[in-house]
Formats: sequence, C-alpha cells, structure tokens
Amino acid sequence: MATPVRATDNSSPPPDTQLPDPDSGSRSRTRRQRPSGRSSLRSTLYRFDLKAIPYVFIAPFFLTFAAFGLFPLIYTGWLSLHRVELGGSSQWKGLENYSSLATSEFFWNALANTFTIGVISTVPQLLMALGLAHLLNYRLRGRGFFRVAILAPYATSIAAATLVFAQLFNTDYGLINTVLGWVGFDPVSWESSKWPAQIAISVIVTWRWTGYNALIYLAAMQAVPQDLYEAAALDGASRWRQFLSVTIPSIRPTILFTVIVSTIGATQLFGEPMLFGGSVGISGGSGNQFQTLSLLMYEKGWVTGALGQASAIAWVMLLLLLLIGGIQALITRSHQNRDLRRRRTSGSVGPMRKKAGS
Repeated sequence: MATPVRATDNSSPPPDTQLPDPDSGSRSRTRRQRPSGRSSLRSTLYRFDLKAIPYVFIAPFFLTFAAFGLFPLIYTGWLSLHRVELGGSSQWKGLENYSSLATSEFFWNALANTFTIGVISTVPQLLMALGLAHLLNYRLRGRGFFRVAILAPYATSIAAATLVFAQLFNTDYGLINTVLGWVGFDPVSWESSKWPAQIAISVIVTWRWTGYNALIYLAAMQAVPQDLYEAAALDGASRWRQFLSVTIPSIRPTILFTVIVSTIGATQLFGEPMLFGGSVGISGGSGNQFQTLSLLMYEKGWVTGALGQASAIAWVMLLLLLLIGGIQALITRSHQNRDLRRRRTSGSVGPMRKKAGS
C-alpha cells in the first residue's frame, strides 16, 4: 500500500517517520505508576527520615521531663488532696491540707522567713554583681584572673561554704565576734537570734551567687554598642552618668532575668539554713527563727511523715513562684509600653520641631 508523501518548502521529501506504538506509552505509564519494591521502600524510608527523625532527636528530653518532672508534679498534686503518711494508705481530704496551712503558725512563720531572707540576700547580691561587672567591663590589668576569681565561690559546694561560714559566725569562738569584740561590740548570738541568723544565712547566699550574676551582667554589658558610650561622652556624661543612663537601660532584660532566677532560688532555699543550724537545722533553729518553706516541707514530709501536708506546701511554693513571675512579667510589659510610647512621642515631636525651625 502506498504511503502519502507531502512536499516540504524546499521540495525535498520529509524524513521517514515511524508511527508511535500505542502499547509502548501504556507500558511506560504502567512502569511509572508501579515502581519497584526497592524504590518504594526507599521513598518510604526517606519520608520517615524527613518527618519523624526530628521528633526522635527531641524525644529523650520529653521522656526525661515526663518521668522526672511532669509525673512528680501531677503526683504531688494528687498527694496534696489526700492524707498520706509514710507506710500507710491514702485518705481523701480535698482542700483540708491547704486550709490547715492557712491557719498554721509554722507555715506563716516559714513564709515570712523565706521572704526576709530572700530580700536581704537578693538585693545586695544583685547590686554588688552590677558593680563588679561594671568594673570588669573596663580594661583592667589581669581581667581574666578576676573573672575566674569571682566565679570560684559559685563552684564551691554548698556544704563546704556553709560549714566555713558557720565557724566564722560561731558565737563562742567565731572570727566575726572576735573582730566585733576588738571594735568594742558585745558578742552576737548568730544562731539563736532571728535577725542575726537570717543575716548570716544571707551572707552565705550572697557570697556564693554574686560572682555568677556578675558574669551574666558582664556578658550583657559587652553586648552594648560602644557608639552609645561615645555619644554620651561627647555630651559630657561622666562614667557614673553613663552607667545610669546607658548601661542600666541597655541590660534591663538581663537584670529582670537575674531577679527572677534569684527569686526562685530564694524561695527554694534549703541547704544553707539546714547546714547552718546544725542539729536543729531542719526546724530552722530552736525557735524556728530561720526556717524556710523548703525546710518546713522537708520536716513535714520526712520527719513528721505527713506527705499530704508536705505536698500542699510544695504546691503553694509553685503558686507563689507563678504569682511572682506574673507580677514581674506585668512590670516588664509596662516598661516596654512606656518605652514604646516614649519613642512614638519623640518620633512625632521631631518632625514638628523641624517644620517649626524651617
């Protein structure tokens, strides 16, 4: 049978063409739609690797947190609603443990001691840390040595530091009373009196944590742009004025962070007062003059055996920390809103001044 041939523009016959086989296209489509078993397994593993491997990497953290953080928190909340004693069965009490805390003289005494020790240890600690960081921020000879030296108290164990300070504040033969006797003061009973005992414990806390906070402040100060200091120096500002007007506003978020961390540490204060008191350290002295919430929780749980009341104290501490954190968050937001309004006001006043000047 003859095949029709069309002439091209140059009067040359077209090249031989071959009609496509209809079965070949269907076979290729079938081959693409039905991959082999090895390639299908490879693609499945690739999708699993792309989507599931990140969760596998972070799974150890969540498993550890669930085992040692979330479960104890929930179980402690369950215990706080029961009457539980060591070696005995639990009995549902509802909010009776919390109501008993509200009428307990020991609880309010421990709460007041926690607050006072926290204030007289946190405020001087952070002020001294700011001063040390400001000094180390300048070019001093041997800055590296001083940075390591101020961190040495933090590396010291709580037991070693507390035992040394307990000897220094000893009423009979302590170095502090000896120095006070040279000046002309009478010996101070640092362990049996309320305020001297709290001051001694606060000194231990301040000595351990001042260098740690100073390094945090130093890192924040070194991140402040030098242009701000140069502009302040050109305006005639002294170093003290630069510290108040440039350094403090620039590191305000860091200061709030250290305040929150120090507040949490003061609420959980346990090792220093227990070791300082010696044989009566768990009860916070002979008259509970320096018993904190952590010591009261330990005494209720492991000395008295009332695990339900101890769990209730733990949850009250958690609620106090959340309340303090919420108040500090509100203060931070108010400062940010005030700074934003100030920037908007200065930005709107600037063009008006330029227009009036022109």
